[in-house]
Amino acid sequence: MIKEQILEMLEEICEDEVVREDLDINLKEEGLMDSLAFVEMLVRIEENFGLSIAPTEVTYEEIDTPNKVIAYIENRLG
Repeated sequence: MIKEQILEMLEEICEDEVVREDLDINLKEEGLMDSLAFVEMLVRIEENFGLSIAPTEVTYEEIDTPNKVIAYIENRLG
């Protein structure tokens, strides 16, 4: 269920359903996410999952694919 929520969030932010089709796509390299969208993602993670993540707390490279975002959130939620 968490995975589906994350993919839905990413699809809305990136405005492309490719994030559901290729979970290893690099969101930045493919032009799906810029720095503003990255911050929006962090805000939405806090709103949706109660995880407060400062932009300085995580690097883009740590969560630059849908799979990495899913793993990061699942790890933080324990």
